[in-house]
Amino acid sequence: MFQTIEIPVWLVVVLFALPGVAALDRVIGPGVRWFFRRRLERLLARVNARLERKIEPFKLMRRQDMVVRLLYDPAVLEAVAEHAAATGVPGEVALEEARDYAREIVPGFSALFYFGFATRAARALSAVFFRVRVGVVAEAARTIDPRATVIFVMNHRSNMDYVLVTWLVSGRAAISYAVGEWARVWPLSRLIRAMGAYFIRRGNHNALYRRVLSRYVQMTTAEGTTQAVFPEGRLSLTGCVGAARMGLLSYIWAGFDPAGVEKGGRDVVFVPVGLAYDRVLEDALLVRAAREGGRRFRAPLLRVLWEALRVGVKRAGGSRFLFGTAAAGFGAPVSLRDHQAAGGDLEGLGVRLMGEVERVVPVLAVPLVAASLVMGVSVADLVVRLEAVGAVMRLPPAGAVQAEAEGRAMLRRRGILDAGGAVVPEMQDLLAFYAAPVRQRLQASASD
Repeated sequence: MFQTIEIPVWLVVVLFALPGVAALDRVIGPGVRWFFRRRLERLLARVNARLERKIEPFKLMRRQDMVVRLLYDPAVLEAVAEHAAATGVPGEVALEEARDYAREIVPGFSALFYFGFATRAARALSAVFFRVRVGVVAEAARTIDPRATVIFVMNHRSNMDYVLVTWLVSGRAAISYAVGEWARVWPLSRLIRAMGAYFIRRGNHNALYRRVLSRYVQMTTAEGTTQAVFPEGRLSLTGCVGAARMGLLSYIWAGFDPAGVEKGGRDVVFVPVGLAYDRVLEDALLVRAAREGGRRFRAPLLRVLWEALRVGVKRAGGSRFLFGTAAAGFGAPVSLRDHQAAGGDLEGLGVRLMGEVERVVPVLAVPLVAASLVMGVSVADLVVRLEAVGAVMRLPPAGAVQAEAEGRAMLRRRGILDAGGAVVPEMQDLLAFYAAPVRQRLQASASD
């Protein structure tokens, strides 16, 4: 009974540490959590005071709570039962599969990260590469019902689109993006989730996954979360604005109740956004993918690091706007309630939205010069034709003359033109890629 028993030192440390950890959690933990919660509440109050579209409570829910709400939504539970019956798996297994999908999709928005870091980083990164200009803002966009859910509908030119639009609308709203599999790599996935983005899988998947995704999109839309979508689905390989893929738009359409708007519910308002660049960072990869007829392309890691080093050296040397101008045009908003009331259908909505996006894509110096070379017309004549059809012109202050000089200089630096100003033969595809938005704008006006 009174014999000496030897206990390892590590066990003694653990035995004394456990009560200490429990005491910290019970005594100090609540105070620490209260301190950070108060700071977050003050931050949200300051942010909402300056935003045109306030951050809705749904967006601020804890991620786990949002996952549970989505998982036990009646439509999702119905899909779970159907999936279990169709596949022959137990209901618990089907429910766990739905839980995995919900965890994969649902973001974990952090206002502190979004406004404290992400928007500032987006502004700094945009300024490193481009001179940023806003092409046009439709007057009607300033009078959108404050209760309406706003969805920015954009063409997808570059992965810089996310960065550029995040900064440009940071004074109006916190945007929630739909992002593909490329962003699911750790630790990028954690950062993307903290910005409020939700993940989607591309391609055909089972009905259970589609139901979970559609219900999340419908829930976040019904709660008023400001979103940004790329209806084309993927980066444009040709430089043109493509047709809308109906995936996310069909979910929003199916979950919308126009009668509910009259009873105090939310309308859904789409704001077309046209994006344009003097230099698309992924241009060579996109053109090669178009030539080879595939969509799988990855930038070589060493090439990316080398280009980043070059940009850093040039920036350190005082160079600004290394890749020319980037611009965004904001078009007239499209009310989903009004579209349906006028007898419009889902396909018509997609065509209408992408037509509006195409109409507000700004014309910049490099696309203008590229189009003049491809079409065999002078820059001055091309400017006259574009102005006649109401194109959004974002050229240098001196007009066509300065635009031609800047455009040719950038095309020479890109290797598309040689020192004598002639087109390098093997760069014809890349020249057509930059000319495509201008040619598409003229062709669309001719067909109207």
